[in-house]
Amino acid sequence: MEEILEKVVKLLAYIRDKDLFAEFYRRKLARRSLFDNSANDEHERSVLRKLKQQCGGQFTSKMERMVTDLTLARENQGNFEEYLSNKPIANPGIDLTVTVLTTGFWPSYKSFDLNLPAEMVRCVEVFKEFYQTKTKDRKLTWIYSMGTCNINGYFEPKAVELVVTTYQASALLLFNASNRLSYQEIMTQLNLSDDDVVRLLHSLSCAKYKILNKEPSTKTISPTDIFEFNSKFTDKMRRIKIPLPPVDEKKKVIEDVDRDRRYAIDASIVRIMRSRKVIAYQQLVIECIQQLGQIFKLDVKAIKKRIEDLISREYLERDKDNPNLFKYLA
Repeated sequence: MEEILEKVVKLLAYIRDKDLFAEFYRRKLARRSLFDNSANDEHERSVLRKLKQQCGGQFTSKMERMVTDLTLARENQGNFEEYLSNKPIANPGIDLTVTVLTTGFWPSYKSFDLNLPAEMVRCVEVFKEFYQTKTKDRKLTWIYSMGTCNINGYFEPKAVELVVTTYQASALLLFNASNRLSYQEIMTQLNLSDDDVVRLLHSLSCAKYKILNKEPSTKTISPTDIFEFNSKFTDKMRRIKIPLPPVDEKKKVIEDVDRDRRYAIDASIVRIMRSRKVIAYQQLVIECIQQLGQIFKLDVKAIKKRIEDLISREYLERDKDNPNLFKYLA
């Protein structure tokens, strides 16, 4: 396996846009780690060591902090379980695992003010109380879009354990109080966006496992649809996983990388100007490419655009007699 990983990492030398690769890899690593889909933790660390050797510490710094974060999160979970055992009155009555991550190291995820079912609200309150005993300076932001739940579905043929996302679980638990709910009622009660409601209702009524019956019985979700709990649902398995349709993150990743490139070019220009004080345009471009060319392919137009932006922000200025000469403004 080590030999295979070595060959895979060597391929990176032939990739021009290494920053784009790094961002895709970081997001895939995050999903493997958060959903416990990684085949081997030691192999993950081994790849990071090899990437660090080939591309430097800055290339893998966020990914390494993600691995450290998960270790700390496991310790935090152990402390939480100890807290509950010492304070039985605080127990929410549900097995709860919370992974606390550090903003900045992990990919950004959508954070909605999901209207949680009462059972889950109690879980959030209990964990907040525990976390405040550890630190009062940090703020918790709950990313429900990355959560998973194991809930019991009691159907007429038999009970089935459903492994679902927090969104899906919140939608299903609405049917404990109502037999039939419209699309609009579900969206209002959950406080989710149209896109998220369509995805979760499609996964529960149109995909492989039809936990909800839909009127009309079509393969697409419409704002006029009515949903009903499918009490006749059965499956040969006693435990089934109901995935949400995947979201294409490619566009978002490319946008994030483009934004980071602007910051990187700005930082490179300022570093060069700070050391040189005065430099010709052509030389500035050459040195900027030398600094960043190993990470991604630089477009001269992009450098020119960043220079103009830095001039407008008074980091540097053009020489009055020679417009191709730039001066650093301390």
